[in-house]
Amino acid sequence: MWKVAMSEEVGKALLSVVERVNLAATRRPKALPALPPRLVAVSKTKPPEMVVEAYRHGQRYFGENYVNELVEKASDPLILESCPEIKWHFIGHLQKNNVNKLLAVPNLFLVETVDSPKLADKVNSSWQRIRGASTQRLKIMVQINTSGEQSKHGLPPEETVNTVKHILSQCSALHFAGLMTIGRYGYDLTLGPNPDFQMLLSRRQEVCGSLKLPLEDVELSMGMSTDFEHAIEVGATNVRVGSIIFGYRDYPNSATNTPNPSPFPSPAPSPEKTSKAVSEEAAKKMQHLTVSEH
Repeated sequence: MWKVAMSEEVGKALLSVVERVNLAATRRPKALPALPPRLVAVSKTKPPEMVVEAYRHGQRYFGENYVNELVEKASDPLILESCPEIKWHFIGHLQKNNVNKLLAVPNLFLVETVDSPKLADKVNSSWQRIRGASTQRLKIMVQINTSGEQSKHGLPPEETVNTVKHILSQCSALHFAGLMTIGRYGYDLTLGPNPDFQMLLSRRQEVCGSLKLPLEDVELSMGMSTDFEHAIEVGATNVRVGSIIFGYRDYPNSATNTPNPSPFPSPAPSPEKTSKAVSEEAAKKMQHLTVSEH
C-alpha cells in the first residue's frame, strides 16, 4: 500500500510541478533567452524508491545537498538498475576535501556550487585525473551570495566576472554553464521582483558583456519550492524543487520526527522552513504551491 500511495503522490506532484514550470515559462519577457527551464528534483533525505518513482514519471534531473548522501544514493543498486539516464546535480556547499569523492559519482551531470577560483582549480585538476583520456568536460556553475548573508556560501557578487574569467582561461576540464544563487529565504513577493534574482540577472549581463559570451550560453539557477514560478518568469533556466514533489523532509535529529507511514511526513522544524517568515498576504498568493498530503 505504501509503495502504491508513494507512486501516486510523487507522480501527481511531479506532473503538477512540470505543468507549472511550463506555464511560468510562457510568462517570461520575450527579451529573455528562450531556454526551456530545467526542473531539478531535490531528493535530499528521501529514499531511493522515491527517486525511482519520479524517474518512472519522466524526471531525469535530481539534486542532492550533501556529498555523502549523493555518493550513497547514486551508487544504490536500485537507482543504478532503474534509472540509467539519471543526471545528478550537486547543489550543496562543496569542501575541497570532498571533491574527489563527489567527482567519482556515477552520472554526475552538474556541480552548481563552485564558489571560489581555488575550488574551481581543485575541481578542474581532480576531473582531469578522474576522466583519464576522455575529453569530456565537467559542467559547473558559479555560486553567488546575492543576499550578502554570512550564513550563505557563494562568491561576493563583485568577484563574479574575475572568477568566471579564471575558469574559462585556467580550467580547461570544466565547462562553465552559468550562475547560481540560493538567496534569502522568505522574500515577500508582494514587494516586487526578488532582489536576489535581479542581482543574478545583472551579474549575468556583466559576465556576458565583459567576457563576450552569448546570454543564452549562461544559465541561471535560482528558485525553489516557494518561488520557482517567479524565478522562471524573471529568467531562471534551472529551478531546484524538493518538498512539493517529495513531501516535507525528514531530519533524523528532530524531536518531532516520529515514525509516519505516509510518504509525505509532517514538516520537521529545519532551518529551511523556520526561516521562511512569509507574510500573510504572500502566503495567500502562494497557497497553490502546497501539494495535498492525502
